[in-house]
Amino acid sequence: MVPLADYQKLESEFQELKQRLAWFERMMFGRKSERFVPAQEVAGQLMMSFAPEQAEEVEATVKQLIAEHERSTLPKKENAHKGRQPIPPHLPRIEEVLEPQEDTSGMKRIGEDVTEVLECEPGRVWVRRIVRPKYARLEAELEPGQGQIVQAPAKELPFGRSKAGVSLIVHILISKYVEHLPLHRLIARFARSGLKVPPPTIGNWVKTGAVPLMILYEAYQKVIFEAFYLQMDETRLRVLEDGRGRAHLGYLWAVFSPVDQLPFFFYEKGRGHEGPKKFLERFVGVLQCDGLSVYETLNKKLDSIALMNCMAHIRREFFEAQGTDAERAQTALTMIKILYLVEEKARLQGFNAEQRLELRLKESKPAFDTLGQWLQTEYSQATPSSTIGKAIQYALNRWKNMAWFLADGNIEIDNNLVENIIRPAAIGRKNYLFAGSHEAAQRTAMFYTFFAACKHHGVDPEKWLTDVLNRIHSHKASQLHELFPQNWKPAQE
Repeated sequence: MVPLADYQKLESEFQELKQRLAWFERMMFGRKSERFVPAQEVAGQLMMSFAPEQAEEVEATVKQLIAEHERSTLPKKENAHKGRQPIPPHLPRIEEVLEPQEDTSGMKRIGEDVTEVLECEPGRVWVRRIVRPKYARLEAELEPGQGQIVQAPAKELPFGRSKAGVSLIVHILISKYVEHLPLHRLIARFARSGLKVPPPTIGNWVKTGAVPLMILYEAYQKVIFEAFYLQMDETRLRVLEDGRGRAHLGYLWAVFSPVDQLPFFFYEKGRGHEGPKKFLERFVGVLQCDGLSVYETLNKKLDSIALMNCMAHIRREFFEAQGTDAERAQTALTMIKILYLVEEKARLQGFNAEQRLELRLKESKPAFDTLGQWLQTEYSQATPSSTIGKAIQYALNRWKNMAWFLADGNIEIDNNLVENIIRPAAIGRKNYLFAGSHEAAQRTAMFYTFFAACKHHGVDPEKWLTDVLNRIHSHKASQLHELFPQNWKPAQE
């Protein structure tokens, strides 16, 4: 006879392994979407968790969600073909006129047929030759103190004696950090154009383009940490250890200021709290993040920050728990869905921070408080080692921090904004696999910072980088903020 305690332990382990297997199967073969639609039977049970004056409104919301989902699953009628999109009128046109072979002299032109076809010229590499002729004055024309040789002064170039000009370096940097093209593929592209570039040379050109921007990067980060509210996340980046040929697992840390729409990346060799602590020591305000223990450590060591967690991560725990305890998991997911509906309502109506806070206090706070009470009640009834037990405990440990979104309308309910700016880094990592050194990894962080800022503020990164590299060597240090992507205006304006 198996003791009851041993049986319960084995059952818990079995359910956990079953849940993990289901997760791996979904990741490999199924949909990765975490879309959730409340079930009708869950809606009825959910009403008992709310006060009578709120239950009717919540029930109507749940029924609307179910109805919208049912409409979305109906087969859609095929749209009538709208035809091909016209070629944009702003593109340059090169006309090719085909005259009849017959002599048309004396004939009257009565019209024409025009066919437009898009063409593309592959990347062209050319040499810019700067010639400074020398002239010698005649001795009879020489005046006292005047030299005999006449020549234009040398032109000041952004990169001195480097063989790479600004346009070439910009092309390399945009290809690598915006289009995620590994350098070895870029070398192959140059070779097809007749230019053979050794790998160390193209690496040096990347460094050449980075050096003038470092002072701008230092000035930019000061602006970031002056904000009162930041989001933070991290992602791995493999780095070749100098001289060893082995890959070190480093981390790109991403910071985002939702109010100012300013992104920032920095690189650290590890995932410990020491790296971000150096930057956050100057920060005073609310820091929103996921449940990584590093942030808990930072919260204890830095009195100047208040920790805010992420509802999307809490939701994910309950989404994964549906396989073992569908009833309780879906009850939590339904209440979280109500919170997100309020956020969507505020976004669609274009509410500012004050209006969004007012709406949250009216519509989100009752659902938030009810969910908090439900978590407390169910925690005592759930097996701690079960998937649903872990989901409830994860939420409860962060529930107090989550209340910040009910104190300030500027604060988001989750940290999805900072996770979104990490996506280009993840795409690049898949393509070029690793950074060549820790120094190169830090340069990567800098370029991702500026190019993400360009994206958020609708700035063409190629035009911005070309203009800044041409100007920064002569720009006043006190006016560097003018070159930030969010403030930038082209030199000719």
